[in-house]
Amino acid sequence: QYSLIKDVVSSLKRHRMHEQQFTHHPLLVLSNFGLQQIQVKLMASMFQNMFPSINVHRVNLNSIKRCLLITYNTETQLLDFRHYSVKVVPVGVSKGLKKLLQEKFPNMSRFEDISELL
Repeated sequence: QYSLIKDVVSSLKRHRMHEQQFTHHPLLVLSNFGLQQIQVKLMASMFQNMFPSINVHRVNLNSIKRCLLITYNTETQLLDFRHYSVKVVPVGVSKGLKKLLQEKFPNMSRFEDISELL
């Protein structure tokens, strides 16, 4: 079972597809691949070698734009393949400052000073 990209995009309220998403490799997350069966180890190795490894201690969080989650179901012996878009946003700051940090310039016509925005 699969979904076409046009169906996924049409079902989203606000889609976030842009070319920069695909300039860096995704963060690969493998779930339930710790079994000792040789075919499961082979699948895990195959997926790990499809994408370059990421050093989690050195990686710039702003460069990670996608996450690829692959889950192995031991009962049905099927793989669930999920591809997510990741967006880093500032947390714990005012709405005006958040817009400035994301390089979206707010309408400041109703303010006398930038301190009113912050």
